[in-house]
Amino acid sequence: MAVSGKSFASFIAGAAALLASGSLRAGTLDDVKQRGTLTCGVSQGLAGFSERDSKGEWGGFDVDFCRAIAAAIFNDPKKVAFVPLSATERFDALKAKKIDVLSRNSTWTLEREGELGLLFTGIAYHDGQGFLVLRKPQITSALELEGASVCVQDGTTSRLNLSDFFKSNSMTYREVLITSAADAVKALNDGRCDVFTSDQSALYAERLNLTKPAEGVILPDVISKEPLGPAVRADDVAWFNVVRWTLYALINAEDIGVSTATIDEAAKSAKPDVRRFTGAEGGLGAMLKLGNGWAPQAVKAVGNYGEMFERNIGARSRFGVPRGLNQLWSNGGILYAPPVR
Repeated sequence: MAVSGKSFASFIAGAAALLASGSLRAGTLDDVKQRGTLTCGVSQGLAGFSERDSKGEWGGFDVDFCRAIAAAIFNDPKKVAFVPLSATERFDALKAKKIDVLSRNSTWTLEREGELGLLFTGIAYHDGQGFLVLRKPQITSALELEGASVCVQDGTTSRLNLSDFFKSNSMTYREVLITSAADAVKALNDGRCDVFTSDQSALYAERLNLTKPAEGVILPDVISKEPLGPAVRADDVAWFNVVRWTLYALINAEDIGVSTATIDEAAKSAKPDVRRFTGAEGGLGAMLKLGNGWAPQAVKAVGNYGEMFERNIGARSRFGVPRGLNQLWSNGGILYAPPVR
């Protein structure tokens, strides 16, 4: 069929516009492969989730997830560069493409997806906002915090939830804005605030940094739902799927009994779900533009979800955070992932 000069010119103009907008550009996965390194945004220092040790090495729950993605792509968990970000700069850094993925104890909300143009790839940690106070026998509930000075981090959902909680209970408080959890601990130690409010996971970690940790009490009240998870830009569904299914692979591994101790034997399994997971059948890796060993590579790097949890923040760590809602759906929790099939 002949194409008129006018139609061809329109086609060229449209293609040029698409190129200018980035719609025909290589995807994030291609960029990461070409660069040879995953760039991952993490917190500036949250014990158990993302922090540097005395040798400058990064460790923690969120850090391990980044390493799992790198392992799924490169079969090498070391091919990741960590970018420490504050709460106020984390989403701008992601939108500006300074990082490929944000793995920084961030709450999944409508506003962050609808207004900021981001997508959360799943819930990595079911959390809730709580309150940390220095031991005061008369304080046993957040409902007794009338008139308290409360440290809260700027740029977080915690600040919004704090306002909602006190307003709905007809209570007053004095807000003390801080830029990091470390600042909140210092303010508590110095008496500049009576309470620190944040996700309970953060409170368990920061309590250990008090001058007298034994005097720190996490009140039983949980005032919000805080589904924490990795986030990516909303303009690349293929990359979204790589990050999302890496998370789901770690959860599914625990669900079907695949761990660092059993991953090599799993490759010999006759069970259909295990064979699909290990890449022995199904050819599912190609659907993500990854090798068929992407899922077991992630598990070999960091362990399954349960191993990652217990090592960094759970029973095998210095924090001893109970798994609670983060137990598998088959073990009394609500942790659940679609099947790898």
